[in-house]
Amino acid sequence: MSPEAQVAIVTGAGTGIGRAIAERLARDGWNLVLVGRRAHLLEQTRGVCSEAGSVVVALPRDVTERSSADEVTTVALDAFGRIDALVNNAGLARFARIEDATLSDLDRMFSVNVFAPVALIRAAIPALRESRGSVVNVSSIGGLVAMPGRALYGATKAALNHLTRSLARELAPSIRVNAILPGPVRTPIYDELGLSTQALSTLEEELARSTPAGRFGQPAEVARWVAHLIAADSAWLTGILLPVDGGRSC
Repeated sequence: MSPEAQVAIVTGAGTGIGRAIAERLARDGWNLVLVGRRAHLLEQTRGVCSEAGSVVVALPRDVTERSSADEVTTVALDAFGRIDALVNNAGLARFARIEDATLSDLDRMFSVNVFAPVALIRAAIPALRESRGSVVNVSSIGGLVAMPGRALYGATKAALNHLTRSLARELAPSIRVNAILPGPVRTPIYDELGLSTQALSTLEEELARSTPAGRFGQPAEVARWVAHLIAADSAWLTGILLPVDGGRSC
């Protein structure tokens, strides 16, 4: 490991946007602590990042477990002695009209989308202050745009957006806090919504039709902006809620 190499923690790194972020940061010369629930998928990401020259620690953990945040930061500091960036990418989506939604789904979404980022940010603050590092929260345009049938999911992302902007002020000037707000991006998260094949097909058609770019985004198209926000030449950017959505939030 080069002593100059910066270190990023990326959650939800096993698939989708999280994997794309990890791969982009590895190519940019970052060393990585990758966190995700499924060890075999995390290992696949680790292999690609290692081939790109990154020193990688893969840590299979559920970010909602109470001990996870302290364990993740401890592992990062033990392995590398520093933390320069925290990317809170792990997320959970459940879509349903309010009369059909379950409160257990709402509780789980808040645990993954809000409580876990809060816990990780708190645990990483001392190291991030020392490195004058940054946080990027991977949110969603669902936190900005009114979406019938997705109100509860949107509420968790709106909370993450507010957290981002408030912490950008609270933790300034030593820690920058920004958020990326993707629109519809082709990832396995859609296969995990619990929808029927027909309902999923209808949803995907509606999302593509209502996006000015006329298509779903690709994970790499989001990852490049995460890499930009944590880069040293973005030192004057904090409190940003950056839509990367093909124009859907216009």
